[in-house]
Amino acid sequence: MSQYYWGVDLGGTKIECAVMARKDNRCVVRKRVLTQSDKGYVHILQRIKLLIDKCVEVVGEYPDAIGFGTPGALDPQTGVMKNCNSTALNGQAFDKDLEDVLGTKVILANDANCFALAETHLGVVKRLKPDAEVVFGIIMGTGVGSGLVVNGKLINGLHGIAGEWGHNVLEPNGAPCYCGKNGCLETVISGKGLEAHYKNLAKKALSLPEIVKKAAQADSYAQHTLTRLIEKFGLAVAQVINIIDPDVIIVGGGVGNIDALYEHAPKAIERHLFNSRLETLIVKPDLGDSAGVFGAAMLVK
Repeated sequence: MSQYYWGVDLGGTKIECAVMARKDNRCVVRKRVLTQSDKGYVHILQRIKLLIDKCVEVVGEYPDAIGFGTPGALDPQTGVMKNCNSTALNGQAFDKDLEDVLGTKVILANDANCFALAETHLGVVKRLKPDAEVVFGIIMGTGVGSGLVVNGKLINGLHGIAGEWGHNVLEPNGAPCYCGKNGCLETVISGKGLEAHYKNLAKKALSLPEIVKKAAQADSYAQHTLTRLIEKFGLAVAQVINIIDPDVIIVGGGVGNIDALYEHAPKAIERHLFNSRLETLIVKPDLGDSAGVFGAAMLVK
């Protein structure tokens, strides 16, 4: 068995590879290249091959398997990618094409799944509750993604969307979502959703960090936007807890950086719980932007 395990995080603008030491989970190589997705699907495959070859030059051996974190999911029923915001991947047999180009075994998982897996084994869950049975990882940034880890292993599900949370409807008469429904979580509590709500109230556009700053300065529209975030987050998270009863919920992404969420969301969650009190830990991640690529590598460890 190789002394290393490999992961690749495929993003819309960059592709990142990490080579990890099997004995201590230390990252020994980490490199990035631009995705250049505007040049098409075949070019993305070539960029990945270039990145792998760069890492091989450093460690001196070729991987026998590589885990990939992807911006969508591989549909186990059809064998092709779906729900990718890097649209060139949609409808493609990405795993098979990667194996042809790279000449090695490939395992794919959604990037939010990789986030949850890494924080479970290498990050905040390992630090705070290493005996956790059920972990739910959320990425609340431009969109909303999530992943589910049970007994240390990813749960993928029949359709490859187990743990998916961002496209459950929160406001049936809400804003249209790219998925075709209205009022999805992603349209309500993502960074873009919060910015859109503030703009609708204040009639001017601000970035999410600016809204948070304005709320601290007693801007009523900004305060309303954050209060709404907390209430809607509480309702949506309570539904997750009522179904899967996780030990830990990790909240990553730009929205996850809002301190008020951790201060006030527990009360908002408790109002909707079947259980009488909230005991699930609601925490920030430890690994930052390393989580995706480290989690991808753990797919093949």
